[in-house]
Amino acid sequence: MVESPAKSSHAAGTRIAVLLPLPLGGAYDYRIPQGLTVNTGDFVQVPLGVRRAIGVVWGPGHGDVAEHRMKDVLGRLAVPPVPAAIRRFIDWVAAYTLYPPGAVLKMAMSVPDALEPPKQQFAYSLTSSDPIIKMTAARRRVLEALKDGPPRASTDLAREAAVSPSVVTGLIKAGALQAVEINPPPVCGPDWRLPGPDLSPTQSVAAADLEKQAAGQAFSVTVLDGVPGSGKTEVYFQAVAETLKRGHQVLVLLPEIALSAQWLARFERRFGQPPAVWHSELPAALRRDTWRAVAAGQASVVVGARSSLFLPFPDLGLIVVDEEHESAFKQEEGVVYNARDMAVVRASLDDFPIILASATPSLETAVNVDKGRYRGLHLPDRHAGAELPDMALIDVREDAPPRGRWLSPTLVSALQATFNAGEQAMLFLNRRGYAPLTLCRTCGHRLQCPNCTAWLVEHRQKSGASRLQCHHCGYGATLPEACPSCQSAGNFAACGPGVERLAEEVADLFPDIRTEIAASDNIAGPKAAAELVRRIEGHEIDLIIGTQIVAKGYHFPMLTLVGVVDADLGLSGGDLRAAERTYQLLYQVAGRAGRADRAGRVLVQTFMPEHPVMQALVGGDRERFLAAETKARKDAHMPPFGKLAALVVSGTDARRVDQVAFALGRAAPRGDGVTVLGPAPAPLAMVRGRHRRRMLIKTGRHANMQKLVSGWLGRVDIPKNVRVQIDIDPYSFL
Repeated sequence: MVESPAKSSHAAGTRIAVLLPLPLGGAYDYRIPQGLTVNTGDFVQVPLGVRRAIGVVWGPGHGDVAEHRMKDVLGRLAVPPVPAAIRRFIDWVAAYTLYPPGAVLKMAMSVPDALEPPKQQFAYSLTSSDPIIKMTAARRRVLEALKDGPPRASTDLAREAAVSPSVVTGLIKAGALQAVEINPPPVCGPDWRLPGPDLSPTQSVAAADLEKQAAGQAFSVTVLDGVPGSGKTEVYFQAVAETLKRGHQVLVLLPEIALSAQWLARFERRFGQPPAVWHSELPAALRRDTWRAVAAGQASVVVGARSSLFLPFPDLGLIVVDEEHESAFKQEEGVVYNARDMAVVRASLDDFPIILASATPSLETAVNVDKGRYRGLHLPDRHAGAELPDMALIDVREDAPPRGRWLSPTLVSALQATFNAGEQAMLFLNRRGYAPLTLCRTCGHRLQCPNCTAWLVEHRQKSGASRLQCHHCGYGATLPEACPSCQSAGNFAACGPGVERLAEEVADLFPDIRTEIAASDNIAGPKAAAELVRRIEGHEIDLIIGTQIVAKGYHFPMLTLVGVVDADLGLSGGDLRAAERTYQLLYQVAGRAGRADRAGRVLVQTFMPEHPVMQALVGGDRERFLAAETKARKDAHMPPFGKLAALVVSGTDARRVDQVAFALGRAAPRGDGVTVLGPAPAPLAMVRGRHRRRMLIKTGRHANMQKLVSGWLGRVDIPKNVRVQIDIDPYSFL
């Protein structure tokens, strides 16, 4: 929705409220000086103490500052204003999460360089005159390179002529080269006119439904629920095409944007051009250009991580949240929010459709479909006649691996048969490194992070050297020669397997196969992920040993066997969503097998084959599992049938943290339907040197949680050296 200038214009001499990207209480009043007119949403520069700051005009001033104390706006920035829809969204997110609006605005202003005027770019050509210069071999190569070609940037010219940049600079100063301003190339976006692939009858029905929603441009939430390999992506691409046809922008949220090589390739095949990409690994210059392209409406499709939800789209017409069940959409630091839920709010506020896609929808989403709040579309079959893989449980109490090994005889035999057939296999273990725990055999001392309440994880380099690392704060150390407790030398034991230890076992069992570990430790960004995908697709790899980053969305036609090494790993810890998340993860990773014309097989090693999660997986009975989970949550009044909020009190001084935590405990809300648990030490009682205490408040579904929590915090004086983090709708309980 675009505001009319008449309603949003502010003339010289009037007061305006300027919201700054800082965790402050609200917008500050400033006066517009003579000769300047600004509109609501404009970026402006203002004085803030002894420095200058950039903020956004949020509306008329509050009028509660004396005239003699008013400060003038210093100027307006020449960038597109923040659209009204984004401003409403920022206010809504702030009110819901109980974080200051300025802290939320900071996420929308994450690229300060994008607010500066773009730098002029120049290329260089030969001058028409013939200046007298001292000629050298290097200079001659530069002039020869420009004789028959177009103007080139100085860096490109130096590279082509194999000279240092100073040679080119010298020729410019001598008048032998002249500058030519470079105009940016025209933006060529995805082409919705290109035909999509042939769809099955079931896919066609779902695609037509999504196209209709996209064409209507009214708020709706549609859950696209399909088995792995059912073609969900190609189906929702039809809605993307319809939205582009009508001239609107599209946002696609992916949980692991840095690992989306196949998705990006599929998009480019469908629309002829890649989308704009947004994630934390982008180079600074590309982030700046992408932000400006989105704000100018030139980036018609953006695929991004959760932070892309706060990009300044002027005409957003569709959001797709792929793998909507993924916990990666929950931001746990800074402003704590769930991007999936906030995406639904974003679509609601601006009245356009949103699609939630998953093979394993979250329980919250499934309940919303059952209640009629969301629409549901189901794709029950794999595309092109491919069959779902056969799944079997391996009870490792009966079919135990040899001592010191982690792969059962049945799984080893299946791997051998797969390699003999010239096919690929995957071993899944959601544990990075070599071993999750290292202890002294003499006294039992466990090597722990000095900054966190967590064991140090052993990683082994290809050279065989060991390094200990904390996966919470990044602390690293070499394996000590002697035990810090009993001084026993060379007597450490690595306990339990990580993916590196599995690779070591596989190398002993199958010395001739080509193995690759796929974990966040060695897949450093999109380029590394794309190269791994290329090698797997080209059958340069026989066995992938991976963590959860290989569980989502990948399609490898020659991959026919998936072995899950420790299926019970996520079932412990008392997490509200432990069973649900374990089911989702194992179902997703199982879906990597047999996605083409070769039959797939999945073997799941477990100590608890009787567990409802394992029985639901092997029996293919998702609905029964969801019904049992739904009943358990409903009986306990847990989300989505109740509300939760967490307070995490932290600081470097344990005594002060305890004082604040107990003060909060005494001031906790009371009343029917309100339960407060804690304070208690968090399961991770110290992270990055900060002591942590947790509290949890549970209410009925219709309670005003924000009012309860804000009133609660208002009754306690929080010192500056203690932080209280608010987490509405918590996902993590560590």
